[in-house]
Amino acid sequence: MQALLWTLIIGAVIGVVAKFLMPGRDPGGCIITILLGIAGAFLAGFLGQAMGWYRQGQPAGFIFSVVGAMVLLLIYRMIFGKKT
Repeated sequence: MQALLWTLIIGAVIGVVAKFLMPGRDPGGCIITILLGIAGAFLAGFLGQAMGWYRQGQPAGFIFSVVGAMVLLLIYRMIFGKKT
């Protein structure tokens, strides 16, 4: 339970950091970016556990979470971004 809460809190911060590192207009705005940060933190934790980097219930590291959020933000932009 504590790891879940920690992942949610850090995920929100991760979303802001990912937005800072990937400037530009996002189709969903700030709230979607924060949600993608939370999803990136969960994704990083899941992949890290699958690769043996983290134990069960241990949250992902900050840098790996930022990378996960940036990947999700890039995918989100590719799917929902404006086609020019």
